[in-house]
Amino acid sequence: MAKKEKETTGQAGFALGRENYRLMAIGFVIIVIGFILMIGGKSEDPNVFNPEVFSFRRITLAPLLLLVGFGFEIYAIMKKPKSDGQ
Repeated sequence: MAKKEKETTGQAGFALGRENYRLMAIGFVIIVIGFILMIGGKSEDPNVFNPEVFSFRRITLAPLLLLVGFGFEIYAIMKKPKSDGQ
């Protein structure tokens, strides 16, 4: 029994294309913006309640932005990179 050598037709390189990494960077920025929108709202005095904790920005907008960012990251990873020959 002779061992057959495998021919390599592809080039060694990155698993994802340049566009995928660019889309991942955009998704990361969206996620960071979502976390930035979520911060704040604490009261200076612990005995005083600050209703700003329950603002639209913190309980609706920021979590939706995070979900969009994570969904965008999944899309960026799953998107098939374009081949250079076509």
